[in-house]
Amino acid sequence: MASFTTRIKDEVTKLETNRLESIAEVCAYLKDNSEFRDNEIIMFIENASVARRMFSLIKRIYGISIKLTIRTQKKFVNKTMYILELKEKVDIITSDVENMFKNIKDYSEEEKMSYLKGIFLSCGSINDPSKSKYHLELLVKSKDIADTVIDLLKEFNFNAKLITRNKGYMVYIKSSEEISDFIKMLNAIDALFYYEDIRIYRDHKNMVNRLNNCEQANVEKMMKTCNEQIENINYLEKNDMLDLLDDKTRVIAEYRIKYPETTMLELADIISMETEFTISKSGINHGFRKIKDLVNKSKENE
Repeated sequence: MASFTTRIKDEVTKLETNRLESIAEVCAYLKDNSEFRDNEIIMFIENASVARRMFSLIKRIYGISIKLTIRTQKKFVNKTMYILELKEKVDIITSDVENMFKNIKDYSEEEKMSYLKGIFLSCGSINDPSKSKYHLELLVKSKDIADTVIDLLKEFNFNAKLITRNKGYMVYIKSSEEISDFIKMLNAIDALFYYEDIRIYRDHKNMVNRLNNCEQANVEKMMKTCNEQIENINYLEKNDMLDLLDDKTRVIAEYRIKYPETTMLELADIISMETEFTISKSGINHGFRKIKDLVNKSKENE
């Protein structure tokens, strides 16, 4: 069964767009997911619908011949790769890609949305809401592309965040409402109906628990806890005691200083994504208990 991301991309690739929107979509895809060489541009695409879309749009926009090669890998899992080779009008295409990237803020709202659509087709994924937490990510290959994507998302009132990954830079959104709005912006209506049905069901199921929570009290409690954790870490650093912690606990201390206002769950997600350690919220809590115990023992000896 196709993943939720694949279903969205299959739906998006069937949408009709005008010439300017198509150029924006293609330029975004090429900027993030192609190799520019002296006399050619090479695209490696795993999704058949996306490969068909790029082949059709590029041919329609630039009127060039495109060499298509299909490779199937059967090691471990069956995997098909579609390779598009562009050898005509390379200078024109390269110029369009770079000019649009540098000046995308000056383009129309429709072209900006198409640019984000191209980025999503290139490197985007959205978790199936029925199987896991709400999560949208765009794993782009460079920091300048990530910054541009975040700026564009902000223009459409999306609160996107950035994390450095081994294979690039991950722009991500965790708000269920904003993810819904993003799917709507892609104009993937069938996927939007599916997502909203699941979201309404989950929201209703959790309503009683949410009503029993006092958000302000939780925030104040969290900030107090964070401040105590930071004070303990600063104490250990001041007294040259950080080396007494094990490797994982030192990483927890380092990331608490780096992200002073995150919850322990958010801190666990960040550490799990950015380091070699996979850690849960309870693991974070256990690490801070170790830090507190070490501080208390030191103060008792004093």
